[in-house]
Amino acid sequence: MKQWLDIRRDQDHGIDSISAHFEGHAYDPHDHDEMLVGVTLQGVQRFRCGRSLHVSTPGKAILIEPGAIHDGNAPEASGFTYAMLYLPQEWLSPTLAQLGLPEWSRLTAFRHTLSDDRPLSTTIHQAFLALHEGHGRLARDQYLDALLVRLSGHLDRAGATANPASPQIQRVRELLHAGMTGDIGLAELASQSGMDRFRLSRQFKAAYGCAPHAYLVQLRLRAARRLLAQGSTPAEVASEVGFADQSHLGRWFQRVYRISPAAYRKACTNVLA
Repeated sequence: MKQWLDIRRDQDHGIDSISAHFEGHAYDPHDHDEMLVGVTLQGVQRFRCGRSLHVSTPGKAILIEPGAIHDGNAPEASGFTYAMLYLPQEWLSPTLAQLGLPEWSRLTAFRHTLSDDRPLSTTIHQAFLALHEGHGRLARDQYLDALLVRLSGHLDRAGATANPASPQIQRVRELLHAGMTGDIGLAELASQSGMDRFRLSRQFKAAYGCAPHAYLVQLRLRAARRLLAQGSTPAEVASEVGFADQSHLGRWFQRVYRISPAAYRKACTNVLA
């Protein structure tokens, strides 16, 4: 079976739904602003999330909180197929309030990245099909409500509050966010944080799961996804988020998301040019 990826956006909720099949390498390490919930449908899906290696088989639920670095690959020749929903905080907050459920902040984490809770997996897949296949508004709303109720039982708010980063490393992170579009160097980060370059890189990776440059690329990619989903052209996005040019954006976008910026923009907006 050849590799394929089908991404669609539900405009009413701002939720991306992705169905995909991969053989061999699937994704480079990356993260998302959204909360990711999905289910493996076929094959064996192996991925790192944070510091742990996970192996998902058909029927297992995949739960990844915002900001969690993860990758993906198929350890078997037959590859794997999965369905995934990207739940944005902008939709989560008001919907949780309407349901009378506790607020989920960006620090909210799941107790387990993989779950054998079959009712949860079924609920995820039902919500996925309702959005991906464009069911009526009432059906989509009801399946999503049921999903949030199920997910609430898998959260670990207490375990997500600790931040292993020192004040100096948090300062480096703040500098990367503030200077996302610029050409900041490691010497500048070291000077601003009062640390030597080697200790800075080592401690930053320990705290945030990747080196400063990889973190900066992820910042730019997440911003690029938001702008593309709003209809900005790849050339406009590349300039706005700090990539050297459209080709530079395209290489990183394809490497991480396995789809071109133009194809992602079309999937979200149905704009061709």
